[in-house]
Amino acid sequence: MQLTDSFDDRLRACLDRISPTEKRVAQFLQENREEALIASASALASQIGTSDATVVRTAKALGFSGLDALRRCLAQDLRENLSPATRMARTLRDVGDDLGAALDVTLDIHQEALEGLRRDISLEQFGGAIRSIVNARRVFIFGIGPSSAMADYFKIQLRRFGIDAECLTQTGLLLADGLQRLGEGDLLMIFAYGRVYQELNALLEHADRHGVAKVLFSDTLGAELRDRVDCVLPVARGRSDMLSMHTATLALIEALLVGVAAERPEETIANLERLNNLRSGLTGKQMDLPTPPPRRGHDPRQY
Repeated sequence: MQLTDSFDDRLRACLDRISPTEKRVAQFLQENREEALIASASALASQIGTSDATVVRTAKALGFSGLDALRRCLAQDLRENLSPATRMARTLRDVGDDLGAALDVTLDIHQEALEGLRRDISLEQFGGAIRSIVNARRVFIFGIGPSSAMADYFKIQLRRFGIDAECLTQTGLLLADGLQRLGEGDLLMIFAYGRVYQELNALLEHADRHGVAKVLFSDTLGAELRDRVDCVLPVARGRSDMLSMHTATLALIEALLVGVAAERPEETIANLERLNNLRSGLTGKQMDLPTPPPRRGHDPRQY
């Protein structure tokens, strides 16, 4: 088999000589590509009803060096074959001409993505990301295209908490103005999907040269960039062959915000109270409400 063979090509070539269990694993991966891209071997094994060793063995039986190589092949297939127009066409195929189905299909996709988020991000990953934010000198958030809106929202909320945060949402030569501000002790949070484009590669190289910690949010690039970042937070953008949707990304951002607030409650509340005072001065009336005490027995510093 050639290194450029698609996943489907490899499966067809091996179908007659792999075991029934390996065939079942391979067909699950083929039919659940978005899950295969982000879930761990043990999480995949649990869904299939086998062992993580069997999942890895299946990847090798298909001619891959391991599960990461299989994921890179799946991601490459998606990049080459699924344009935004193709994704939308497949979404509309499922919806048909029923407007009610548009709501149902979309909500089903969101629900699956949120369930995947709970399953695929461990407490260790989540807590590590929170500590990285809290301990950073400054937080830089990179996202272009639709992800720029996510990056900007994340920045606004972190600033309200009293954390020095900036966005990197420019492309081409304009990105250089943002890159030159990155330095040792900063944290770079990256929203990136699909492929390692020029801006992303330049960003990673610059961060490496200047000792900047890196957290990646992605559904397709985790396997390819795992060795170039400090932490990968796998987050699906809906189904891999349909319209990209960002509910799970927003949910993860807001979970991190709550975690950051729980890690530094006094500072967060104090900064939000200052914000309320400024708002009161602008409106001429008090805008604060009583703050309820923490739930009894709840430790906000559990991470």
